[in-house]
Parts: sequence; structure tokens; C-alpha cells
Amino acid sequence: MLKRTLGPLLLASLIATSAAMAQATPVKVKDPISNGRTLSAWIIDLKALAPQSRNAAAYEIAGMGPEAVRAVPALIEALDDPSPVVRYPVTVALGEIGPGAKAAVPRLQQMIDEEINDEIAAAARRALRHIDPAAVPPPAD
Repeated sequence: MLKRTLGPLLLASLIATSAAMAQATPVKVKDPISNGRTLSAWIIDLKALAPQSRNAAAYEIAGMGPEAVRAVPALIEALDDPSPVVRYPVTVALGEIGPGAKAAVPRLQQMIDEEINDEIAAAARRALRHIDPAAVPPPAD
């Protein structure tokens, strides 16, 4: 009788312990790499002092495509960069990320209307087409 009770009890204990360990084990997310540097490093470079560094970071992130989805919040912030040589590749990066960059839609729509630089406004429109085609405003007359 003891063997019949002890077996299921031991099994239940083993399952509970395994489940608890699985919850406690952190899941490692693989950081994509471009040009020998991780996505995390490129995200940090989006705030570098030199516009050339910010520009390079945006283009490297763009090259990672949808795998760079973790960069979306930093890219949205970089859409307000004072330098057009940064804003342009940031729109490219968001477009390359695609639907995963949906949080950028309101800001990109605003850029289409308010951006002084026509090339950047056009890049914002292209990015929207890749992220959410239904969100692209009709062309102004």
C-alpha cells in the first residue's frame, strides 16, 4: 500500500519541482548581431554624440530587419533627432522591421504631414507601407 501511495506522490513532487525550476530559469533572448556588434550596442549608439554614429546605428539596425523589433522604442525616440541624416535611416529601420514596428505608426503619420525634409517625409510614408499599409494617409492634393 505504501508503494502505491509513495509512487504518485513522488511523481507529483517531481513535476512540481520541475515546473518551479522552469519558471525560475530566465529565458535568454538571442541578441542579433550586425557588423560584429549586438543589437543592444547599436541601440545605445542611437544616442551617441556624433550624428554619424547615430546614422550608422540606424542603418545597422535596419539591416537586422524584423529581428530588431526590440529597437522600436529607441527608434521612435530617434525620429525626433535634430539631424536629418539620422531621421532618414531611422525611418528606413522602422520600415525594415515591418509590422513589429506598429507602435511607430502615429509618429510616422505625423512626420508625413509635418516633416520639412521631403525625402524624410517620403521615407516615413514608405515605412508605413511596410508596417501597416492601411495606416498610410492618402496623398495630399
